[in-house]
Parts: sequence; C-alpha cells; structure tokens
Amino acid sequence: MSTRRDFLKLSALVSGSAALGLLPGVSALGKSSAPAKPLRMLILGGTGFTGPQQVHYALSRGHQVTVFNRGRTHPGELPKEVEQLIGDRNGKLEALKGRTWDVCIDNPTSLPVWVHDAAQILKGNVGHYTFISTISVYSDTSKQGMDENAPLAKYAGPDAMKETQATLRANIGGLYGPLKALSEAEAEKWFPGKTLIVRPGYIVGPGDESDRFTYWPVRVERGGEVLAPGTANDPIQIIDARDLAEWTIRMVEQGVTGPFNAVGPKSRLGMGKMLNVMKETTGSDARFTWVDDKFLEDQKIIDSIPIWTSTKGQEIGYSTMNINKAVSHGLTFRSIADTTRATLEWFRKQPPARQSRMRAGITAQREAEVLAAWRTKSNTAA
Repeated sequence: MSTRRDFLKLSALVSGSAALGLLPGVSALGKSSAPAKPLRMLILGGTGFTGPQQVHYALSRGHQVTVFNRGRTHPGELPKEVEQLIGDRNGKLEALKGRTWDVCIDNPTSLPVWVHDAAQILKGNVGHYTFISTISVYSDTSKQGMDENAPLAKYAGPDAMKETQATLRANIGGLYGPLKALSEAEAEKWFPGKTLIVRPGYIVGPGDESDRFTYWPVRVERGGEVLAPGTANDPIQIIDARDLAEWTIRMVEQGVTGPFNAVGPKSRLGMGKMLNVMKETTGSDARFTWVDDKFLEDQKIIDSIPIWTSTKGQEIGYSTMNINKAVSHGLTFRSIADTTRATLEWFRKQPPARQSRMRAGITAQREAEVLAAWRTKSNTAA
C-alpha cells in the first residue's frame, strides 16, 4: 500500500466482502429491552466479518433471518433457523424476487451498481434499508472531529455505474471512498426516508482476517521490547465487530434512518493506553519504545504500522471522528481488555501457518532492526 489511506480502504474492502466464517455467541452487553415485534430480516452477505454477529444477535432477539450470498464459505455453519438464498450481487439476484422483508441490511456493497440492481427487486418489498458504509466517504481526512455533515468524496471517473470490483481494486485509493459515497446516495434514492447509513472505521475483534488490530495483542503478548509508534497520546478509534453488529440490529428495530459515524470508544483512547491494557490483559513483560513519526517515515515503515495514525499526517481524521450522534442513539462499547481476549482466543484457533504470517504490521526481524537504528540515533543525539 502506498499510503495509510489505501491500507484502510483495501482492508475494509476485504473485511466487507470476503467470507470469513461464522462466529458463535453474542454478548448481553448493550442489549436494550426486547424489540416490540419480530422482524423479517434480509441480510445481504451474512458470512463475512460483522454479518455472522448480526445473524446470531438478530436470532437471539426473536427475528426471522434470511441471508443472501454465494454460499461458497461454510454453508453448513449457518444456524438452522436461518434461510439461505444463493445468488451473486453481480447480476444473479433471481432468488430475491417475489419476496418481502421488513428490513434489508446491505453489508458487502462497495459499488453503486450493486445497490441499484438490488433495488430494482427490493424497492417496495422492504420497509427499511440499512447500508453499511465507511468513514472513508469523507473528502478531507486531515480534519479532526468530523461529524456526519462533513463533505463527502467526489467521484471523478467516467461512469460510476460501470465500475467493477476489478477496477476498484486497481485504484483503491482513488475509488473506494467516492464509490461508497455514491452507494449511500443510491440507497437513499431508491429507499427515500427508509435508509440507515452506518459509517464504521477500523472494525476489530475476533474474526478480523486483516490482522490490523490483531497484530497488537499478538505482539504485546509475545513480550520484550515493542516498537510503539508516535507518542502514547496519539488518538486511536476502533469498533469491535460485535458492538457494531448488535447496535446495527437495535437501530434497525427502531427504524432509525440517516448517517451515523460508528467508531469508538466513547471517550478518547490513546495508543499508550491501548497497549498498556493489552499488556495487563495478557500478563506480558512487554516494554514499549516510542519511536517518532519522522523516524518511522525515514525507515519506510510508517504505512506498515496498523491502526495507529500519525498526528502529523493527512489522515488524522480517521482517528478523531465525532461519534456523539451514534452514542446518543445507543452505541455501546466493549472494553479493550474484552476485545483483546476475544481476538487472541480466536487467533489461537487458526492453523499454525496462518498464525506464523501476520497480514499486517512488521516482522520481528524488521522491528528489531528499526529499534536498533532508533537506539543508535538516540545515543548519537545524546
């Protein structure tokens, strides 16, 4: 990835569209009273990162759940109560015809044509449409404290409706945010007054195959000298996939519409606090060496440090979103300790080969090299 912005966008694309397996169990944290009535829910996707959590939580609250996906990953692991419709967002939508639902939750869409095509079948047949978007829709991520009214990214290509997954991946930095913004607009066009738009940032927790967050509890648990980026006060914003999924279902139950920034936690979280909680949670002997932004850039690893964003860079907005609106509508947050424990429990169950090759962060060898260079620089300066 050439920039941190590209890393966030491609990671989000992978997390949103790849089938990562169903995750059992839901927590009572943040549960409101039982919904007024059971809903018939259609979940587009449902076997990705947050989708399984939506499925289990919806079932636990008495809803009827139908999922629509390609049926290629863990098809036998859906709860027996779930109806599965087989199809493909790329033109194979016949299974949706002739059906009605109270709610549709659209998880994997990154192309406006996907919303358009589904809407030709679902308009008039669903009472509420939820579109899972991203904070990457904002045009200027150098601004801090952006709320839902901040300007959105503009599409500059020839025809957004002709963009494909291939063209998106080929130009992730230039297309992801604008196409998500257009997808939001497409949802509101076809489901006016009925659309909830959820804009998460870094989604973390058990099941995150990107390893963006996972890198840190794994690295801290290993102990020893740990390269820590920037300063301990640098802001971090994340959202546990379970919190996001459960809040989304509760919002759907209430029929809420409009855009919401869905990141956390509720109060400011610094990089130092996050790492220290991980240390305490794992009982590690980790020692954190804070390395400044300029040195990380000189070492050409600044874009390889996951979750953290430099306060001196152009993407600090990703870590300082205004979430007052979502909090006022009941968004709740698990503790960093809870997310750390659950992430490590999930990661330890992965095959050894998978555990040995982290998909984000830097290798142990590269970390040692950079720390040695930092000590040399610090000693010279002293």
